[in-house]
Amino acid sequence: MVGMLFCALTAAIASSSDNSCWTNTALRPPAVPLVTHDPYFSVWSTTDRLTEGWSKHWTGANHALCGIARIDGKPYRFMGIRPEDTPAMNQTRLQVTPTRTVYTFEADGVELQMTFLTPALPYDLDVLSRPVTYILWQVRSTDGKTHDVSLYLDASAEWAVNTTDQQVVWSRYKLGEMDVLRVGTAQQPILEKSGDNLRIDWGYLYLAIPRKTANDQTVIAAEHQTRNTFAQNGTLPDSDDLRMPRAAHDNWIVLACALHVGKVEQQPTSRHILIAYDDLYSIEYFHRRLRPYWRRAGMEIDELLRQAEHDLPKLQEECARFDAELTADLKRVGGAKYADLCVLAYRQCLAAHKLVADFDGTPLFFSKENFSNGCIATVDVTYPSSPFFLLFNTELLKGMLTPVLDYARSPRWKFPFAPHDLGTYPKANGQVYGGGERSEENQMPVEECGNMLLMVAALAKAEGNADYAKKYWNLLTQWAEYLREKGLDPENQLCTDDFAGHLAHNTNLSLKAILALGGYAMLCQMLGDTARAEEYRRIAQQMAQQWMHMADDGDHYRLAFDKPGTWSQKYNLVWDSLLELNLFPKEVARKEIAYYKGKMNTYGLPLDNRSLYTKLDWQVWTATLAESQQDFEAFLAPIWRWMNETPSRVPLTDWYWTHDGKQAGFQARSVVGGVFIKMLTAPDIWRKWLARSKR
Repeated sequence: MVGMLFCALTAAIASSSDNSCWTNTALRPPAVPLVTHDPYFSVWSTTDRLTEGWSKHWTGANHALCGIARIDGKPYRFMGIRPEDTPAMNQTRLQVTPTRTVYTFEADGVELQMTFLTPALPYDLDVLSRPVTYILWQVRSTDGKTHDVSLYLDASAEWAVNTTDQQVVWSRYKLGEMDVLRVGTAQQPILEKSGDNLRIDWGYLYLAIPRKTANDQTVIAAEHQTRNTFAQNGTLPDSDDLRMPRAAHDNWIVLACALHVGKVEQQPTSRHILIAYDDLYSIEYFHRRLRPYWRRAGMEIDELLRQAEHDLPKLQEECARFDAELTADLKRVGGAKYADLCVLAYRQCLAAHKLVADFDGTPLFFSKENFSNGCIATVDVTYPSSPFFLLFNTELLKGMLTPVLDYARSPRWKFPFAPHDLGTYPKANGQVYGGGERSEENQMPVEECGNMLLMVAALAKAEGNADYAKKYWNLLTQWAEYLREKGLDPENQLCTDDFAGHLAHNTNLSLKAILALGGYAMLCQMLGDTARAEEYRRIAQQMAQQWMHMADDGDHYRLAFDKPGTWSQKYNLVWDSLLELNLFPKEVARKEIAYYKGKMNTYGLPLDNRSLYTKLDWQVWTATLAESQQDFEAFLAPIWRWMNETPSRVPLTDWYWTHDGKQAGFQARSVVGGVFIKMLTAPDIWRKWLARSKR
């Protein structure tokens, strides 16, 4: 059933006249998503061809997958660099969709298509939270002859350790018609470590193999034994290696399977396996260990694997429809190059978070600042990513805002402004950035107050009510009062672009404060407080008029009020139209867009006049200020060129140099969800996708 459905769906896609459900056919992604679930279970290919290197964790550490095909007794590699003496299949195509990555290979009259399917459907939290990716193969003859084919795949114990000198143990069992192999550390230091450049070293990696023929085999053994034995004679070692515990790098233990596809003709034949990770506990939230969301009702890994296997036919069909519809909408709103960018950002945005259940089952959604500082639940990381969740599922945005709001109204947070973070991933035990909970030094007071107010206002607009805001009204009012006093002309302080250093009189930060006050006025109106709504609307309007005078620099607006001859991207202005605040005349955005056109470099628009680096997310927010589709696409063209040509082969960095395309810092961060902001300018599309999450 699964194989027949997979073949039918693939055939339908291949015969589609407009090919609208596929993108990236010409784009060379900097890195390709393979298995993407959360900050610990996130593996990518960073080479043009799968046989040119090992798959890698987003941090750059090898998380090896090895794939070998035997065609009429002759071995070929289709993934990984070993065995070295086994030739590579010819990779003929790469296709990336929101939920799938599809590689196509050819050798000796046989076509092999391999799909990594991660059903990251944002409107279905049960499915989204499952740490299961399907690896599917479709094999067919292309020369009119019959061929005998078998397939091999292994996953290294590297997937279950932080460093490869850690001791691992392994086991196997039967689960219905599936062979289940697993590996994990002997020590199991659950939630003991926190930090940035870390991999998980607790829980277990699983390979689940549905056996279809008597010749199918599985084994847990040293990589050179399993790979060489299969390459040479098409079988696996007779028994598991039982020398354990031992270091993961001691003869490189792997979970391996050999699938006998059999006689292959023109009609495709399909096989698949499941790769999963059970982390047992995911997040420490104020010293309470929280379970992953999929475990909230007591589900265990065996039931998860059974359910995932059962749901595969349905999920294949649903993901194909989702990918086609979303890609078509992206093209309609922003053009083909915009669609390529969003498709590549899609799984990355989700995989930089962990979805867990609070003790009452409430979904909480924690981000990690990947290769930034490792913070968890960072407000100015949630802010740029928020368009993704405003588009697809506001429950996920609430899952990010709620922990911050609850922390800010607790006795532990003593400041009149919003916090920056909740700790260092995966421990959300209180702010660590800047002055932490103890000092106002190196805080981001205007930044985070503005972020929180704008996100709560946008949430209310998306949901059509301010019920969520009402629960935290005293806190939101406190932050609005802070911005009323401090927001127009910010003192010397950091903003979300903290890598650029402190800046006083920051005009873009002032924009955020003004628009946040407008958002607060909107919330007041929605809650029936007309008098306060009119008061804060008037304050925001007055501040907007002052801003235009103070920031004016002739044909554009300044970086800082006291710095004539400077400029910066005014990306925060985008909320004026998205929230229908209309605090600024349209001429402000028109003037800025016209000015930016003369500042473009090979790979995009610099963040401001101080340096040649830029931010990926902010560029798309700035581009969204453009009134014409032609201007928007003119901003996207150098970004697409950067994706295609950057020498930095990492999951999308959001901080790079516009002259040579190299990474300046950061990678694999959730902020790339911000590129979906253009979709919020199409009310019919926004309503359609949001309605899906409310079913």
